[in-house]
Amino acid sequence: MRIPGSLPRIIGIANIAVITVAVVGLSLLPGEPRPQAKPKAVAEAGRSPAPAGSPAPSASPVGQPPGVVATPEFARQVRANEAGLVPVLMYHRILAKRHASLDRTPDQLRKELEKLAERGYVPITAREFAAGDIRVPAGKHPVVLTFDDGHPSHFGLDANGRPLPGTAVAVIQEVAGRYPGFRPVATFWVNREPFGLRDTASQQAAVRWLVDHGYEVANHTWGHPNLRMLKRKKVGEQIVRIERLLKKLGAPPSQTMALPYGSMPRTKKAARSGSWDGTRYDFAGVFLAGAEPSLSPYAKKFDRGAIQRIQSNGKKGECRKWCSQYWLEWLDKHPGERYVSDGDPERISIPEALRGNIDAKRKLQVIAY
Repeated sequence: MRIPGSLPRIIGIANIAVITVAVVGLSLLPGEPRPQAKPKAVAEAGRSPAPAGSPAPSASPVGQPPGVVATPEFARQVRANEAGLVPVLMYHRILAKRHASLDRTPDQLRKELEKLAERGYVPITAREFAAGDIRVPAGKHPVVLTFDDGHPSHFGLDANGRPLPGTAVAVIQEVAGRYPGFRPVATFWVNREPFGLRDTASQQAAVRWLVDHGYEVANHTWGHPNLRMLKRKKVGEQIVRIERLLKKLGAPPSQTMALPYGSMPRTKKAARSGSWDGTRYDFAGVFLAGAEPSLSPYAKKFDRGAIQRIQSNGKKGECRKWCSQYWLEWLDKHPGERYVSDGDPERISIPEALRGNIDAKRKLQVIAY
């Protein structure tokens, strides 16, 4: 697959710009705790396989599509391309009045999610994406919604145990209610005070509500440092300390992490796996603060240690080419470059010409047409 030729020369500059703006935004972070209520569990139904040879409905987990068994004929019919590009969108604060270029208003978030739903995108978590566990209906496109820093504007519960109006989760739930095919999930990468909460009980209630409702809460380091400036032992400490907190709060072990400022440690592999004080970590994916869509997790060149993201923003200034409005429009104009699902998470359907793009370890899953 091809991305505009000038991109490799620009990505470094775009990433530096994103990181610089992030520093300004972080200096404005408030930390007031939010009122919390007890979480409510969400039941899930089991998923059974479909009869071999043709697409067929089956029971599936809440928010997941009916199961199908893909065939070359069916893959051709839905124009499946599971070697295509996937937008991983990066959000920071969701504020009624923006203070930094990285901020988005609830209305801007709502409109972007509505456009995604109308264009056939279905959200999956970063954990699902990094693991290659992509379960979206045939003919649809995965999108990964990610929120950095665990800001109060991302999530809070009112006295009745519902998401606070205007928060990112409230907006996601609202859009999903109007677009039934739009799965209400996202990934929240948090630091030492998740969602601005300072007491353990409130933190536990918030994390458990999100986990019970299918959201991912994962590692963004303890203190949000520039990891490139730290020695390897300190990198491990930053990662392990937040991992221990998340365990205490009821989250499963993190399978993904986002690099603060998009800055990689001097030893790249230290971001993905390592240990500190007797505790190990091993992530399925490490995410950058990038400026382009990600390769498919099935692609031969997919780098789990440096997964690209796209800043959510309009086409102004540095975002004229490298933020979400530009890239979503570009993918609309280049549908052959976009990931299109075959509806079968056990198989990887692609045009025959793209067979060589798939990781050799996945070759037995490939259906080419």
